[in-house]
Amino acid sequence: MPTPNTSEKNPNAPARRRLLILDDEPIVVKRLKPAFQKAGYDVSVFTDSAAALAAFEAAPADIVITDLKMEGMDGIGFLDRIKAVSPGVGVIVITGFATLETAKESFHKGAFDFVAKPFKLADILDVVARLESMLPGAPHAG
Repeated sequence: MPTPNTSEKNPNAPARRRLLILDDEPIVVKRLKPAFQKAGYDVSVFTDSAAALAAFEAAPADIVITDLKMEGMDGIGFLDRIKAVSPGVGVIVITGFATLETAKESFHKGAFDFVAKPFKLADILDVVARLESMLPGAPHAG
């Protein structure tokens, strides 16, 4: 279960888990961001993999949801790069092009789960909650 929201008025409140969402379809990030904010996550969304990577390198997230097929750097390349920056980051790969091979490659590269589109909002929230329950330590500060 996500940690409670932090409050600017209470700096001693528990920190929230930082979640980065990368999908080149704006409708996907527009749909996911408010759902995860409501669930108590500190959410950053991107439709461009280079911008998402730069943001992650500057301030690593605890959890990343990334699309697989995108212009430029694909989800596997993005997964490789963020794991090099922060090996403990939890990554969930989402795709409309699910195959056994892409799922196997995602897991081999260190993804926690592989979710086929279209998915129900409740299902992706559950996957993230399962991943969060397995993450060690406190959320990244930031």
